[in-house]
Amino acid sequence: MTGAPGVFPLSGDELGGLLSRIRCRDGAAFAEFYRLTSARVFGVVRKVVVNHQISEEVMQEVFLEIWTKAASFDPERGSALSWTMTMARRRAIDRVRSEIAATERLQVWGRTTHPADYDSVVEDVLSAEEQQRLGRSLTRLTPLQREAIDLAYFGGLTYNEVAQQLGTASGTVKSRIREGIIRLRGELTPAGG
Repeated sequence: MTGAPGVFPLSGDELGGLLSRIRCRDGAAFAEFYRLTSARVFGVVRKVVVNHQISEEVMQEVFLEIWTKAASFDPERGSALSWTMTMARRRAIDRVRSEIAATERLQVWGRTTHPADYDSVVEDVLSAEEQQRLGRSLTRLTPLQREAIDLAYFGGLTYNEVAQQLGTASGTVKSRIREGIIRLRGELTPAGG
């Protein structure tokens, strides 16, 4: 049998005949089947996998599967070529899924086994300490300043909404908040900072 690699001068029946011989462990039939189908198998795999080296590995797996499962080929269900291409496509998709899963496992492992770039205990302590200082500082404001700041910053209200809630003028609310912020800044700013 002659012809360039990957060219299909044979009919589907002839490829099916090669598979029948491969079923009986005929090495020459396998070599001819490989010669006739390898370019197409590689093309299908490469489209899915993209990476050249991994595509070659998958192609080897496909031909190993053809060698071991030639007996499962049923010409009543389709041609030898479609059986082979389906096998190649399935193997390629399985490899891509496996590579993605391995990458995700490595990412999860990396996130869970490598310590953070900072000392989270120190950060947590500082955060709790800052919250306590803020709480103490808020108690040193006048009740009117504290209420206006609480509604604006912690309640998320605008100056006009705070004014409506408190039943006072918007300018008065702005003054209370400004004076309260100045006082808080003085309380929270470290000495010399």
